[in-house]
Amino acid sequence: MTDFVHPALLFILGALPIPFLNGSIRKAYLLLIPILAILTVLTMQSGSYGAASFIGQEILIAKVDKLSIVFATVFTIMALIGTVYALHLTRPGQHVAAFVYVGSALGVVFAGDYLTLYLFWEGMAFASAYLVFAQGGRQAIAAGFRYLMVHITGGVVLLGGVILYGLSTGSLLFGPIAGEMGVGAYLILAGFMLNAAVPPLNAWLTDAYPEATVTGAVFMSAFTTKTAVYVLARAFPGTELLVWLGTAMALYGVVYAVLENDCRRLLAYHIVSQVGYMVAGVGIGTEMAVNGATSHAFAHILYKALLFMGAGAVIYVTGRRKLTELGGLYKTMPVTVALYMVGAFAISAFPFFSGFVTKSMVVAAAGQDHRAVMVLALTMASAGTFLHTGLKLPYYMFFGTDRGLEAREPPRNMLVAMGMAAVLCIAIGVFPQPLYDLLPYPVNYEPYTGVHVTESLGVLMFTALGFVIFLRALDPENTISIDTDWFYRKGARVFMWIAGKPLARYEKAVSDVSETAVLPFLHGAARMGLRIDVTGVDAVVNGVARSILRGGGRLRRLQTGVVTHYALAMIAGVIAAAVVFAVVWR
Repeated sequence: MTDFVHPALLFILGALPIPFLNGSIRKAYLLLIPILAILTVLTMQSGSYGAASFIGQEILIAKVDKLSIVFATVFTIMALIGTVYALHLTRPGQHVAAFVYVGSALGVVFAGDYLTLYLFWEGMAFASAYLVFAQGGRQAIAAGFRYLMVHITGGVVLLGGVILYGLSTGSLLFGPIAGEMGVGAYLILAGFMLNAAVPPLNAWLTDAYPEATVTGAVFMSAFTTKTAVYVLARAFPGTELLVWLGTAMALYGVVYAVLENDCRRLLAYHIVSQVGYMVAGVGIGTEMAVNGATSHAFAHILYKALLFMGAGAVIYVTGRRKLTELGGLYKTMPVTVALYMVGAFAISAFPFFSGFVTKSMVVAAAGQDHRAVMVLALTMASAGTFLHTGLKLPYYMFFGTDRGLEAREPPRNMLVAMGMAAVLCIAIGVFPQPLYDLLPYPVNYEPYTGVHVTESLGVLMFTALGFVIFLRALDPENTISIDTDWFYRKGARVFMWIAGKPLARYEKAVSDVSETAVLPFLHGAARMGLRIDVTGVDAVVNGVARSILRGGGRLRRLQTGVVTHYALAMIAGVIAAAVVFAVVWR
């Protein structure tokens, strides 16, 4: 691997010196690592690197092709933007966790075998969990433990699938799963879908992301679910199940966003919705669909990070995150409002913004595959996204009723990071060809046609009209939405009750019986066995030993060393043998 520098190592090993650096030196170092990683990815050559053998299996540390390069490119760009956004942090913990998180995501993207993939997969879970714990407080810590519980469970499922798949195929190399899918392949698919937040395996995302730190949530919005999209595109393209699950995701996230009052939880539900487009594209499996899923993942990382950075800036300066507590901030945070709206237009697929040239590719692929129901559902989900992320959230967070909050623009580094993401959202929308050139297959798609632009603007304007008409009905309420996390929250309580009551009582009853009946019997049996051993077995053994010793002593005395004695003994033996023979013969 002398001709290949793994970008994962740049981040993971690069995280080690961070605690020992301070001030401007630390800031410069934090920026240097992602810049080096970007240059490394851009100069990469396709090929396989780091081949080895382990437990009789072929291991491939890195496999580089167009699919891995496009994800690695946006991951390293996002690492730079996220690092800029977090430069004001004085404690090194979040920087270290973020670097390990990014490095682990890159390790997954380049993994050529399932063992390598699994190790980096688990690294992502533990590193990202720190970004939730770092927030502190009862809610964040509880959410962090639930996040770990879910991802460790998913990791066990994935590992079980890898083992079964390896036993059935004889190989651990990571690639498309062809032919009939066995139990191992389905377990691998389930492990991947959990990280993609496919309902009903999605509640960990909307539970943990709103509780993470302001900067940590930005990183988390970018890597875990999109890494899952990558592995699905790598291993399960054309899987019909993913078409319907992805379509359901797109609608599911939008519907739950209607109910949300927490600004970051609302954005988290729209992660579920937008990842649904990608999952559905992977499920269709055509070249255009996979290109659409990949390009939309690229665009989504940037505009979703921009939206989380905008919401995080509001939380940073006001300490509030519920829409019922916000409003009137456009006066004191005009730059934040403008940058946030760039992300809102991008996610809503406005012309000349990044979502327009990526999301529409998935919808067009569904149309080419004659999936009218899917096209309708994804179009509805797009309208719902604009309704809530592009209209409802900014209206109630920045405009609406002025709550008299004391606010100001966030630190300069946060605005710079938001500006970087905003520029890319517009640049991709205006000049999509550089992104199209990165995609795994040749692109034969033109987003800026009269029909497409007219249809998109029609849907968006109709949605805006509906927002104005039904504005009162969309007023946020200070309520809590029940999602599928209800089951494992309640299930955990039931488990603890079973462990604390019935099982504990059963264990106590068994212990009492053991102490009052079984143990005395065993002690008595042991004493009786000892008595038999001492008085019986040992007596017999010792008696036999003494007899042998006495017999040996007598035989030793017979050995006089006189030849005549031995001659007499031989003569006596011959006579005795003759007598015995004569008697037997008779």
